[in-house]
Amino acid sequence: MQPRNMSMSGVVDLAAVKAAQEAKAKAEQARAQTAREGGAGAISPADLVIDVDEAGFERDVLQRSAEVPVVIDFWAEWCQPCKQLSPVLERLAVEYNGRFLLAKIDVDANQMLMQQFGIQGIPAVFAVVAGQALPLFQGAAGEAQIRQTLDQLVQVAEQRFGLTGLAVDPEAEPGGGAQPSPERPAGPYDALLEAAVQALDSGDLSGAVQAYKNVLSEDPGNEEAKLGLAQAELLQRVQGVDPQRVRREAAEKPADVQAQIAAADLDLVGGHVEDAFGRLIETVGRTVGDDRDTVRMRLLELFEVVGPEDPRVIAARRALARALF
Repeated sequence: MQPRNMSMSGVVDLAAVKAAQEAKAKAEQARAQTAREGGAGAISPADLVIDVDEAGFERDVLQRSAEVPVVIDFWAEWCQPCKQLSPVLERLAVEYNGRFLLAKIDVDANQMLMQQFGIQGIPAVFAVVAGQALPLFQGAAGEAQIRQTLDQLVQVAEQRFGLTGLAVDPEAEPGGGAQPSPERPAGPYDALLEAAVQALDSGDLSGAVQAYKNVLSEDPGNEEAKLGLAQAELLQRVQGVDPQRVRREAAEKPADVQAQIAAADLDLVGGHVEDAFGRLIETVGRTVGDDRDTVRMRLLELFEVVGPEDPRVIAARRALARALF
């Protein structure tokens, strides 16, 4: 698997939805296995920073990203800003104590990876979470900005993918170091959430929808269930539709609310997030009454699929507010 096949900008498709669920399940299994082994598997702080090349990319980045967020530092020996940024990232990797893994890639020796990630200049920093890549920042950045970005990455990785990081051996930490994060206890709805994951794996979208609804009936604020339900319902809506017919009807009937909603669903599943949001915001602007409310509610559902912290959602919320008021 090469990075060109991954979602470079938060593409929402069946693989991405299942990746989030599968990564969470794998993370839970890994934590359970570690607990059964009495905490075995802890790594040294020195192992939190690794050099990666094209041959080891799948093993060291893609596969590891199912356990822990992997931050990629694209650098070169001749790059002066890289020499300022890289030591900061390395120090923070140790300070964050296993909540992310830092992979360093020399672009001179790995031109193919540089091209596949579409990098125009270095330093460039990406993250890979559950097999999906997203850009973090390019060029020199202050430590405060880097910390803020890493904090957001760690939060999203844990909340949406269940990745709580790697256990670090405190005995190997210079000066004693911080203790590894305690094991997260199993939640009361883990069995129901696991049932939803299994339903998605088997292609039973109706079963997945019902499983998430079962959780929400007992715990309406469960964020994982809300996200999973929004994703499963989206996939259920587009299952079996004729994309050409849907897009033709949307083009021929710009005032048809249902036609625009159906096309927006396809846009989002295909990874065209801004197109999906823009289509529905434009439709909100030219509708009134119940039609407007129907479009607005679908747009809010699509926000749930992408995630409230996504910058495209934040921008679309502002645009929606302007269209409404």
